[in-house]
Amino acid sequence: MSAIHRLVTAVSLASLVPFAQAGEVEVLHWWTSGGEKRAADTLQRLVEEEGHTWKDFAVAGGGGEAAMTVLKTRAVSGNAPAAAQIKGPDIQEWGELGLLTDLNAVAEKANWDELLPKQVSAAMKYDGDYVAVPVNVHRVNWLWINPDVFEKAGVEPPKTLDEFFAVADKLKEAGFMPLAHGGQPWQDGTVFEDLALAILGPEDFRKAFVELDRGVLTGDKMVKTFEALKKLRSYVDNNAAGRDWNTATAMVMNGKAGMQIMGDWAKSEWSAAKKIAGEDYTCVPFPGTQGSFAYNIDSLAMFKLNNDDNRKAQQDLARIVMEPEFQQFFNQNKGSIPVRLDQDMSEFDACAQQSMKDFKEAAQGSGLVPSLAHGMAASSYVQGAVFDVVTNFFNDPDADPKKAAQQLGAAIQAVQ
Repeated sequence: MSAIHRLVTAVSLASLVPFAQAGEVEVLHWWTSGGEKRAADTLQRLVEEEGHTWKDFAVAGGGGEAAMTVLKTRAVSGNAPAAAQIKGPDIQEWGELGLLTDLNAVAEKANWDELLPKQVSAAMKYDGDYVAVPVNVHRVNWLWINPDVFEKAGVEPPKTLDEFFAVADKLKEAGFMPLAHGGQPWQDGTVFEDLALAILGPEDFRKAFVELDRGVLTGDKMVKTFEALKKLRSYVDNNAAGRDWNTATAMVMNGKAGMQIMGDWAKSEWSAAKKIAGEDYTCVPFPGTQGSFAYNIDSLAMFKLNNDDNRKAQQDLARIVMEPEFQQFFNQNKGSIPVRLDQDMSEFDACAQQSMKDFKEAAQGSGLVPSLAHGMAASSYVQGAVFDVVTNFFNDPDADPKKAAQQLGAAIQAVQ
């Protein structure tokens, strides 16, 4: 066979591969902010390099409420996407509807059970079968600080709630906004959750928001949590209503505000702006929650498909998500840490390295708790009930903390 003949044959065979495997994956997600979009674009590129077509279905909204509304409409009409950003107990709810496909073949080939922490793998399964692929692990109980603002105000990063409020007072006296916040229910819930973890501790936090123990939900510690939330509200500006979380992050970044209470996806904004952890910004566990790790796991649940090519594309998507190349790039841009226990962290920044260390240590003890505000601890109905009580309290200057705790217990009981 001549060299030209061999070349033509090789090119012809190579050209058949993508067409033979080509499928379409429609992915519903809410990775729409700067750093998040870069991460999502990378996943799209890796899928397209396999010869498949990526159909992006991005629905803006940091908490994912809008995306879930769209997904439910699509699913009811029998037109679910190949993959959707679903997590926590919601995975179990979709699994009960019989709409999710199993990923066991992909998982077994790549040894997911060995690569993933048991808390993560358990959350990705329904009835013993993998039906979702984890993308990352977020830490929710972070406090983000502008060190230049702190230096000008003459304060140090707080380690206790008392220190936090003292720092806020000094920032206010120095002419800075103490706390950048977005007045949206899920953001109010995030702040409330971190306060609850600081005051209740991990054991009572689980009793309240996983076991839904009414005694803890309405007890003295919960009243103190609402008291702290009311005090914290006084350090938030009056224009916070409706503000997106990344806009609040920008306020800290540009020196207008000193602090933000937010999960580590906030780091994606700092990274996108070429800021360096430990120099341009500081990350510390939310005061009073040292040793605890409130986790939020982004994951893509896979829906049943009829087309063989699209199913192959779906399986390739699941495989790619777990591979080291994507895990590193995605999490470096998203602000989170990889789900793989064997991932090399040497190229990650100081915040991510500390997060991984804290995650592993918390997992060995009692400090690892699922985030309520981000759909990991309880059903969406319970989460919604908490958001309603917390946001109403947060926006009412005359709200009574003791009454709010009673309302919290009643609201959760009503949706169980």
